[in-house]
Parts: sequence; C-alpha cells; structure tokens
Amino acid sequence: MFRIRRLFDDTLPLDAREIAQVQDILRARFSAVRDDEITNLPARLRDPVKYGWRYLLFVADDLRGQVRGFALIAHDPKLEFVYLDWIASGNGAAGGGVGGALYERVRDEAKALRARGVLFECLPDTKGDVSDAELKENAARMRFYERYGARPIVNNDYREPVGDTPDPGLPYLMLDPLDGEPLGSARAQRVVAAILERKYAYLCPPDYVARVAASFRDDPVQLRPFRYVKPGAASPSSETPRADMLVDLVVNEQHDVHHVRDRGYVEAPVRVRAILRELEPSGLFRRVEARSFPDRHIRAVHDGAFVDYLKRVCAGIPPERSVYPYVFPVRNAARPPKELSVRAGYYCIDTFTPLNANAYLAARHAVDCTLTAADAVLSGRRLAYALVRPPGHHAERATFGGFCYFNNGAVAAHYLSQHGRVAMLDVDYHHGNGQQDIFYERADVLTVSLHGHPSFAYPYFSGFADEKGRGAGEGMNVNFPLPETLDGAGYRTALRKAVGEVRRFSPNFLVVALGLDPAKGDPTGTWTLAPVDFRRNGEIIGALRLPTLVVQEGGYRTRSLGNNARSFFEGLVAGMYGSDR
Repeated sequence: MFRIRRLFDDTLPLDAREIAQVQDILRARFSAVRDDEITNLPARLRDPVKYGWRYLLFVADDLRGQVRGFALIAHDPKLEFVYLDWIASGNGAAGGGVGGALYERVRDEAKALRARGVLFECLPDTKGDVSDAELKENAARMRFYERYGARPIVNNDYREPVGDTPDPGLPYLMLDPLDGEPLGSARAQRVVAAILERKYAYLCPPDYVARVAASFRDDPVQLRPFRYVKPGAASPSSETPRADMLVDLVVNEQHDVHHVRDRGYVEAPVRVRAILRELEPSGLFRRVEARSFPDRHIRAVHDGAFVDYLKRVCAGIPPERSVYPYVFPVRNAARPPKELSVRAGYYCIDTFTPLNANAYLAARHAVDCTLTAADAVLSGRRLAYALVRPPGHHAERATFGGFCYFNNGAVAAHYLSQHGRVAMLDVDYHHGNGQQDIFYERADVLTVSLHGHPSFAYPYFSGFADEKGRGAGEGMNVNFPLPETLDGAGYRTALRKAVGEVRRFSPNFLVVALGLDPAKGDPTGTWTLAPVDFRRNGEIIGALRLPTLVVQEGGYRTRSLGNNARSFFEGLVAGMYGSDR
C-alpha cells in the first residue's frame, strides 16, 4: 500500500525526512545529476522566483514514511507547459504500480494547471545508440509512455551535442499532449529555450539554446509514430483522484449532548448539521475519526484549577438544567464561595454562557477532535478542519465565556508549537481574546485577530490595536479592530494586512479560528459578507501555503452557514493549490 501526496517544502519533520530520501534516490540512481541540483531541492520547492519556475514534488510513500517513488515537475503558467524533471522509484524498479500512479498523478496535475502538455526527456530506444541492455530498458520505458500517447518530438536538433563530439546516447524530448490540441512551433520554441536555459544553464551557451529552439519548425510539432502500442489503445481515460488535496475533516460527533434550549441561545447543534449538509457533497473532504488525548494538552494552556472546576461543576448539575453565572465578585482566591455554581463568577466573563451536565463532555471532545486534526497536519496533510462545538476562542487561561469552555485552537497551537513556530489567525467577528491571553508572553506563537471594535463588539474589554504582547511576546499579538459597518471588500483589505503579519513571522504552521459570523444577517454581527467574500478570504489565506489547521468558531445564521463554509474551503483549497494554475 502507498499513498501519493505533494510536498510543498521541508517544514514538517515528515516532509523533511522524505525529501532527504528523494535526494538519496537521486544520488544512488542518477550519477550524472550534479550534487548542487540535488542539494538545492528544498530551496527549489520554496523559491520559484529564483529558479525560474515553480517546482512541485510528489512522493509515493507508505505508512512508515518510506518513499517508494517520486516525481518532480516544473511549471511555468506563462508558457502553459509542465516539464517532468524526474520520475523514479526508490528500489530501481517501477513495480507495484508506483511508477504508473505517479505518472498519472503528474498528468492529472498538469491538466489542473491547464498545461497544453507534459514535456520530459527519455533515453533513446534505437539500436546502435545504446548498449543492448540499455536498449531493453529504454524500450520498456518508451512502451510505458506510449500508453499515454507520449512520444518523441521529431524533426529537431534537441539531441545535438553541445560540443563537436557526437553522442548518440543523448535523450529525446518527449511530449504527452494530454489529449489536447497540438503544440505549435512558436510555443514549442519558447518552451525548449526555457528548458535549456533553466535546467542546463551550466552547460548550454546562448547560441546553442537559440539554435536548438529554432530547429522546432514543424507547426504543429510532429511526434514519432507509435512503435509499441496501437494508437487506439493510447491515453488511458481514467484519472488518479488527487487525494492529497482533500481536507481532513474531524467532526465532534458528541457536540449535540450540549443542547441548551433556552430562548435566544444561538450556539445550537443545528450549526454543525447545517455546515455538514453543504460540505459532505462537495468532494473536498476526507472524514477522519477523532481520537482521545490526555488532559495534559488542555492543562498546558489552561489553569489546572480552572480545568478541575469545570469538570466538577458540570458533573454535579442535574440533567436538563443550566446554570448561568450571575455573581462576579472582586476575586479573592482565598475565600471562594462554597457553592460551585455560585463560584462560576470566578471563572466566567459573561452572564450568557451556561454550565450544565454536558458542557464539559462536549468541550472535552472538541479538544480531542482539534488535536486529531492537528495530528493530521503533522502526518503530512496540508489542510485539516476541526468542525466542533462548543467553540473555544473566548476561553482564556483561567476563564470561560462567549459559549466557549476550552480554547480548542490554542490547545492545538501549543501542541503544534513543539514542532515549530505557529501563527493563529482569528477571522471570527469577535475578538480572539482567549488565545491573546494564553500566548501574550510567548514568542513562538503569533496571534492575529480581525474583529469588530471592542467599543461595540463582544468581549468589549480586549481587542484594541495597542495590545501587542508582553515580555518575550512583545510584538507577537496583533489586533485589527474594524468598524461596525463593513463589506467584503473592506474586510479583505484588513485580511491582507493580517496575512502580511503572518508571512513576516514565517511560521511553520497556521491555525485559523474560523468564524462565519461576519456573514450578512448573522444575529451576533453587523457585517455583510456574502459567500463570494468567504471564498476570496479562503483564497487569500490558502495562498500562504502553510500546513493549516482550521478550527470552527462562531457563525449563527443557519440559513447561510453551510454555503459560507463551503465557499471558504473552496477558496482555501484553490489558494493552497490553485494559484499555481
């Protein structure tokens, strides 16, 4: 068994290890490859500007993280082509379907990139050009590619040596037309020049590049007749599903035990159902079962006495009853009220977040879901979504409120911070006071929040622009308090600034606190964002191309929740993968 996934860079420890395996395969199997080309592989993945085109690396790996094969392609959207730089198996043989699966993934990606074809080099299969042993291997390779309609481009000087010494072993330039329109001579000349200039700049002088490119005069270019496969049997019609682009979805299946039927309580189970109705048919997600995690992950960001209190008080409240905090003394930790329900004033920041028998159970499972999604990111998934309730971003280190009990996103951010720097981006209508409080003095987690100005929006006492962090965390908290009236265009202006803060921090991971309450008509907000705005917001965030965990926060207009959520994730996936196109 193996999976195929795209590696964007060496940020994740798993990805770094697998890129190192790819480098080992290149060194072991391709002695002619220059060492600097191999060493610079991570840099080529990260920096398309420096290297002239965007490199995309796909690996076939098993559950143990062993690379069984890889394909490295280069894409130039202006030239509308994909160049297959390398495709190889780890053991020197393309058995087990690895080679075929990788090449089909390359073709599928090229079509998604709207490329007019895939170009690559293939060693000659003509008797006399190579030894008999090489001839057999090269012919098998050509037979494989002919199944897809790929063949050598003929009538050109691509195989001419740079110097005066003849070399019959030089490769053909192959073209897989992807069942599309023929490649014209003008485009072919530009593409060939780009390949020679960017891949062989150390070898090919400008006059050689110009001469070889100009030799592609056929319009359209001509491919060698089929040798191994009947033309009618070429170009398999099936496409490999791009499973590595799916978003891992972890749903709090126990959220509905927390069902408060009090009038006006908008944080209801229907929220999750409304979102799932739109997400499940979209084809963007892969459901993942939640796992249990130890309490220590919660206690790493929440005060132990606060955690113990929530567990005890919720366990002691009779079924179907909710207790709302109503007494908020000037805190005297030495003389707390004996009655646990009255003591809620020590731990709550408002009067509308109830305690009941199931609040702790639902909140505890929401943390498990969020950590499961965080683990998916650590295991190589680029996008994961914890669809949970109750939400969490108003829960501070030792307080609950705003329908929030445990800060799901902050627990996950601390968990991920053991593996690198983390940025938290809160796009809820209300200030993310919880993560601000938890990480205010830390330098390894950047907290950024866009929200309604505290002069009119909950939680009122935090979220001002001058709250920037303290001590080691100075400058690591950034607030964007926004006006009461705001449309999608105005929101995007602020979001781009917020994303700029994230980019400057250069994190290894991104945690998005996703609020859908900036939507038009939300009962807790005043803004007017429509589905198209959520999609564009998703694109902006996805374009950061960071391993990203999305955690559900607010959003209470059930008629539009699902549509807005689907639009956001369509944009997020398009931003993560589609800006290559």
